Amino acid sequence: MAILEVKNIEKHFGSVSVLKDVSFSLEEGNALAIIGSSGSGKTTLLRCLNFLEKPDGGSITVKDKTLFDASASVDDWEKNLRKKRLHFGMVFQSFNLFPQYTALENVTLAEKLLAQERPDFKQHKKEIFAEIEQHGKELLDQMGLSQRQNHYPHQLSGGQQQRVAIARALALKPDILCFDEPTSALDPELTGEVLKVIRGLADQKTTMIIVTHEMAFARDVADQIIFMDNGVIVEQGDPHEVIDHPKEERTRQFLARYSQENL
Repeated sequence: MAILEVKNIEKHFGSVSVLKDVSFSLEEGNALAIIGSSGSGKTTLLRCLNFLEKPDGGSITVKDKTLFDASASVDDWEKNLRKKRLHFGMVFQSFNLFPQYTALENVTLAEKLLAQERPDFKQHKKEIFAEIEQHGKELLDQMGLSQRQNHYPHQLSGGQQQRVAIARALALKPDILCFDEPTSALDPELTGEVLKVIRGLADQKTTMIIVTHEMAFARDVADQIIFMDNGVIVEQGDPHEVIDHPKEERTRQFLARYSQENL
C-alpha cells in the first residue's frame, strides 16, 4: 500500500524550473533513495515534501489524505501547515541542534511543546513530561547514545550530533523519515556510524526517503531508487537495476562520473 503519492510536482524560482513534473509513490515500510548531481532538484523535492517550500504545481498525498493540491486556494496552503509537516521527519545535512540544550533536551523539545496543546496538559504535566523524556532516552539508546544524553552538542562528535538529529526527527513519530545528504557534513571515519543507524532503521521497516551520494549504501539499503537530473526523474526502479544496469544514457553518464571521482 502506498503511503505517499507525489504527482506532477513543479517548482520554480523566478524563471528557473527546479522541479518539472515529478511523480512517484512510496510503499509503507520501504526506503527510497534519490541520487543525482548537485542542482538536480533533490533537496528542493524534499523541502517541498516537508512543506518548507510551496510547490507551484502538482499534489502530495499521505495515507490517502491530500496534504497539498496546487489547484486549491492560497488559504489551503497556510491552513494546518504545521500539522502537515508532522507527517515528515527531516534530517538535514547540517545537524541544526540547539547549542544551549543537551542531547536529550534537543530530542524532547518539540514533543514537549506539542504536549502543551493537550487538553489534559495542566492536570498531568509531570506525568506527560516524564513519558516524553523516557521516549527520548529510548531513542538515544537506539542511536547508541545512552551515555551522551546529558552532553551538549559541542561535546559530541559530528556523527554523534547527526544521530541526535535522527532521534529528534523520530521523536514525533512521523509517517515518513527524510534524510538530505545525512553524511555530507561528516568526516569519512564518522560516515559509517550514521549509515549504520539508517541501515538499522531500514531493517526495522521505517518508511524513509534518503537523498544520498553513497551509491553502495543506496543499492544495498533502498527498496527503490530514483535518479534525478535537471529537475526531472530520469530513471527509477530496483536499486540493483538502476545502479548496475541503468537503461538511460544520462544515468550511465552520472554513474560513470561518480565512479571516476571516487576511485
